[in-house]
Amino acid sequence: MYDIAIIGGGPGGLTAGMYAGRARLRTIIIDKGLPGGQMQNTLEIENYPGYKMITGPQLSELMYEHTLEFGTEWKQAEAVGIDLTERVKIIKLGDGTAIKARALIIATGAQPRKLNVPGEQQYAGRGVSYCATCDGAFFRNKEVVVVGGGDSAVEEGVFLTRFASRVTIIHRRDQLRAAPILQERAFANPKIHVLWDTVVEEIVGDAKVSKVKVKNVKTGEDSALDTDGVFIYIGYLPNTEFLKHTGLLNASGYIETNSNMATKIPGVFAIGDVRDTALRQIVTAAGDGAVAAMSAYHYLESW
Repeated sequence: MYDIAIIGGGPGGLTAGMYAGRARLRTIIIDKGLPGGQMQNTLEIENYPGYKMITGPQLSELMYEHTLEFGTEWKQAEAVGIDLTERVKIIKLGDGTAIKARALIIATGAQPRKLNVPGEQQYAGRGVSYCATCDGAFFRNKEVVVVGGGDSAVEEGVFLTRFASRVTIIHRRDQLRAAPILQERAFANPKIHVLWDTVVEEIVGDAKVSKVKVKNVKTGEDSALDTDGVFIYIGYLPNTEFLKHTGLLNASGYIETNSNMATKIPGVFAIGDVRDTALRQIVTAAGDGAVAAMSAYHYLESW
């Protein structure tokens, strides 16, 4: 029996674990992957306070070590089910075991949204990628496309210019949604080109990707663009499949909370990218984690 169980070991989960451990609560973090979550796939982080520049793996390791110093436990396992019907929360794991806790913090994050076009699944890992920092080096001196117009698409597009000879950003609108500073960097980079008002209809190849078929949404004109790689950044989907029968989710699959990170079920809190929130950043996930841990602490005071 734990005081607090945290599902998800990204920046929010790790921060919650650190605060809960510091409050002398018996705490466990459960995650099927490495500590840090999506930070592990981020090469450079320049907007986390206190670090002008740090790699994602480095920040992940520092947060992980800090959390363990306060006695919080780490278990590498996948949460496949959950029982919130009783006062004690039960997390069912993929190995057939279960964890019991008096309070629960959900920090399972989100995963990249798919285009759902022909060829996307077929060429995943053979030219189709959702992580430029993971796969960018495989496209040295090659031409690639980036699909999307938000912060991630533009930031990763600029990153890809370190390797690729040409990066074409394909965006369905006539202006980018990324932060102004990111747009400035992109437009100033001679390797970056933008294809406006365009959507990808199909990804084509043989052994690997060779081109994308696209359509102009204003003129309806179809065309094809030769490319060696397709990097997709069109948003995220919350990792909440195992929670669909709990009543915690809104129509988009995100968890709704109040300002204390509390859900509609007493003793259950949610933080980070899995929460219905306006901004999804490392710093906001960490802030959520601190608030949730302290909210859980006060909840347990009246247990």
